[in-house]
Amino acid sequence: MAQKMRVRRGLARGLLRATRWRLVGTVPRKGILIGAPHTSRWDWVAMLLIAWANSARPQVLVKHTYFKGPLGWIMHATGGIPLDRENPGATIRALLKDAESHDSFLLVIAPEGTRSKTDYWKPGFYRIAGQTGLPIGLGFIDGQTRTLGMGPTITPSGDVVADMDIVRAFYADKRGVHPELWAEPRLREESSAGGTGSGSGSGSG
Repeated sequence: MAQKMRVRRGLARGLLRATRWRLVGTVPRKGILIGAPHTSRWDWVAMLLIAWANSARPQVLVKHTYFKGPLGWIMHATGGIPLDRENPGATIRALLKDAESHDSFLLVIAPEGTRSKTDYWKPGFYRIAGQTGLPIGLGFIDGQTRTLGMGPTITPSGDVVADMDIVRAFYADKRGVHPELWAEPRLREESSAGGTGSGSGSGSG
């Protein structure tokens, strides 16, 4: 396993150098890793490169339809976990159990859930972090600066608006590969929590 991780680390760093992308930050040993902004079908590859370059081997939630045919083998081999978005319960319960028993549990989630521009992020990353006590690592890709990597790590406080204000502040200048598809990080749950700010860091609706 150690030899395999060294190979993956070298491959990831070599690919990033060859494609002139700059890697920043450090992947935490354990946690929920956000992959955002999700504007390209290659974002999952970017998150794998970030993890492998840091000698980490995460699991990645991927839409179950990508596991059909030869691509399915690649998905499984790179830590992919098929997720049926219409019925995610069993998959999430298995992941929660796995998180309890492994000291190096890392799960990558694209909270936008789609490459299209969306009004709200899906709350799964926040709920799983809250249920497990795992920190949330803010992974990103920014095509404008050709930079990708990890930002700060936060632990949910229970105040969803305050926590998402931190997330919004970090991603405010991160635009993904296709900037026109960027959308401000926001959870639908913030409305019921009483968030009424403008979304610029002072609150959210």
